[in-house]
Amino acid sequence: MRKILILCTGNSCRSQMAQGFLKSFDSKIEVQSAGTFPATKVNPGAIKVMNEAGIDISKNSPKSVDEFLNDEWDYIITVCDDANETCPLFQGKVKHRLHFGFKDPSKFTGTEEQVIKEFRRIRDEIKITFYRFYNNFLI
Repeated sequence: MRKILILCTGNSCRSQMAQGFLKSFDSKIEVQSAGTFPATKVNPGAIKVMNEAGIDISKNSPKSVDEFLNDEWDYIITVCDDANETCPLFQGKVKHRLHFGFKDPSKFTGTEEQVIKEFRRIRDEIKITFYRFYNNFLI
């Protein structure tokens, strides 16, 4: 079984969406997500757009990367530039480190409709990127 850790800064949007998609592609993969500075809850916008895609992440909660530092991972994937730059040294074995950068939809400003449109755009980018990753590295 492959073990994958997806890292972001707050673990409230991008990493949660990526985790949701990878689990939907293959239930046999062990996927966790965490943040370098975890938020208190998953962003409601991320929950909404993932529900639209048929994936429920409403019961997820942000976790600290510190919980996973001593574990072994096949892949550690950062999904934001900040997490990529501040990613801590893992004491456990890490076979591969990858970075797929996505803009943070929670930082987007505008009307509610414009903001949710940005969440959808980022969600779709994450889905495409992680489906390619799944097909190229995990199958």
